[in-house]
Amino acid sequence: MRLGIPRERREGERRVAATPDTVRQLAGMGLEVLVEAGAGDGAGHADPAYQNAGAAIVPQLDLAALDILAHVRPLDPNAAAHLKKGAVTVGLASPSSELPAVQALADSGVTSFALELVPRISRAQSMDALTSQALVAGYRCVLEAAIRLPRFFPLYMTAAGTIPPARVLVLGAGVAGLQAIGTAKRLGARVFANDIRPASADEVASMGGTFIRLDLETAEAAGGYARQLSSDAGTRQRQLLAPHVAQSDVLITTAAVPGRPAPLLVTREMVQGMRPGSVVVDLAAESGGNVEGSVPGQEIPIPTADGTGLITLVGLKDAASAMASDASRLYAKNVANLLALLVHDSALMLDFDDEVVAGACLTHAGEVRHQPTAELLKARASTAGAAAARQEGGI
Repeated sequence: MRLGIPRERREGERRVAATPDTVRQLAGMGLEVLVEAGAGDGAGHADPAYQNAGAAIVPQLDLAALDILAHVRPLDPNAAAHLKKGAVTVGLASPSSELPAVQALADSGVTSFALELVPRISRAQSMDALTSQALVAGYRCVLEAAIRLPRFFPLYMTAAGTIPPARVLVLGAGVAGLQAIGTAKRLGARVFANDIRPASADEVASMGGTFIRLDLETAEAAGGYARQLSSDAGTRQRQLLAPHVAQSDVLITTAAVPGRPAPLLVTREMVQGMRPGSVVVDLAAESGGNVEGSVPGQEIPIPTADGTGLITLVGLKDAASAMASDASRLYAKNVANLLALLVHDSALMLDFDDEVVAGACLTHAGEVRHQPTAELLKARASTAGAAAARQEGGI
């Protein structure tokens, strides 16, 4: 059985879906591993390292000849269409935002597994790519803030005077948020955090942060994820957070709701209430943004309300990819561990009675098995059909 590891084509993506270490694991399953030339360069893994681990290096993958394709970024519709019927893909799929690719996978009869859909249960922790990549991103966002902040994070007592520690506020205490809290604390900052899930308070404290309690409804969904607040509750949340934002030197936002755009937590007016030189890092910029006006990959100067200075608003893009070596090390292991459930005795054996296999499956046998994505595709087709009918009727 042939497993292909492609060179990622999306601009800015440096991660790879397999490392030399996981190639050994995959070869041990009886798979013939084909690695596209240069696939691991961005993550620090040269082609000879893959060859020494047992992989074959090919100039370009022949998608139609592969039994399994492991990837990082979602496939584009053209790549999906070139896969053979019955092939298996494993990788991030972003199903809610990559609907044409999902449809192409279903139309091609490909069985695709989206790592975003891996159930959050103990047995599947080693396959949870969202968690492993969020850990990398949470660490990175603090570094991005630290290099832009025109002052120290830690307390310094010197002969010339005392420098107080920076005050860091983290909004969202999932994996990325907790890693951001821990990293900022290790750098010596005073760290405060808020999350709409009350259970997060103990986790924040365990990382050395101080939990900010707001008088709000709780919003915890299945699997420990946050759910979207109502419009009124969201407005109230921003009002209560405003004074805490204004007191901070660094604001880091990491809040996300699976399958939906990132919630708006901080308005431009709230940012303008911060002190000159403050830094805001929006880790959710690529999924809609927690901060009003953030743009993925851009650094935007925001004038303070009194016009005395500027606040730097950073919309992070490809945060995990910026630390491609360790991000790939973790991600490749997630991929290999999921494949270990799918491959037995050198053959694919898809056991849909296994809740991990069933939960992670996006498409199979021409159908979209993930119900929320299927409903989005149905709504998309209905909208397109209505538009075509109006055009045909001359409306």
